[in-house]
Amino acid sequence: MKAVRLHAVRDLRFEIIDAPGAPEPGWVQVDVEAAGICGSDLHNFATGQWISRAPSVAGHEFAGRIAAVGAGVSGFSVGDAVAVDSRFWCGECRMCRAGEHNACEKLGFVGEVCDGGFAEQVLLPARLVMRRPDDLDGKVAAMAEPLAVALHAIAKLAPAAGAPVLVVGCGTIGGLCALALSRGHDGPILLADRNAERVAAVAAATSGKAVALDAADIEVALDGGLLRDVIDATGSIAALEATIPLMGPGSRLALVGISHGKLALDPNVLVEREISLIGCHAFRDELGEAVAMAAELRDVLPQFFNEVIGLEEVPAAFERLLAGEAKGLKTIIAISEGVGA
Repeated sequence: MKAVRLHAVRDLRFEIIDAPGAPEPGWVQVDVEAAGICGSDLHNFATGQWISRAPSVAGHEFAGRIAAVGAGVSGFSVGDAVAVDSRFWCGECRMCRAGEHNACEKLGFVGEVCDGGFAEQVLLPARLVMRRPDDLDGKVAAMAEPLAVALHAIAKLAPAAGAPVLVVGCGTIGGLCALALSRGHDGPILLADRNAERVAAVAAATSGKAVALDAADIEVALDGGLLRDVIDATGSIAALEATIPLMGPGSRLALVGISHGKLALDPNVLVEREISLIGCHAFRDELGEAVAMAAELRDVLPQFFNEVIGLEEVPAAFERLLAGEAKGLKTIIAISEGVGA
């Protein structure tokens, strides 16, 4: 079958490999319809930070249809349309028992600790697949995983009703945060990104207003008000260093971006202004909500697609994305067409 595997740092290959065998008890086989390239995929490719096995079929944002069901699996039949949970959690540790699967003590991710979705077929534990509407395009369904990440960040931030929210970074997660906020939050949404085309695309799809990370521009946008709620979806140290001085007393900063480097921070700024830094890792139990929202937004989410490519084009796409050549938010890999595609 066709697949894209990560062999080592900066060594991503399109290959023809053996298809996976029949699923073991408790597992299912999935025909992959579509997958998305995530910023963390690029980070792992560039740094090798999470390479735990090699070669490994990459990709954790994907959707498909059940091709086979292992012994002991109930609730799924061949042909069922599914979205995929990216978190490979153990189910046994104290965090998993508390329902905090994103903080599992042995947490890994699909595409790293097991083969992922950049292939025509994949084997997964049945607990990591979720039914989706049969008529939902696989390319849109592949957006459910990053949408769940965005929903989790918003839930952790918990902005007050009517409060302005600044979203720093209009990549996939930042764009989806803005989109989700535009559907349920009644306060102003501010958008900051150095890529003018991306911030314009997100502003067009939401009620957001583009701003610069500048005190004067923020003050004008808020009509002299204080900036209290911020989501950083960049992971950029420079962006964080520019954002924190703009935040008012009692403000909250939700960090969802994957960072490169370390932040030089005067903790007195946090103490004196009572600024809360909130880590947001993957998602907790928001995937079901995200699947339902993706179905509702099936006409909107394709506006965020940068391009739709085939598996053989993935290695070159990684290089383009790392070079900052993308104009849109999400590169989608079309792999097979299901009934609803």
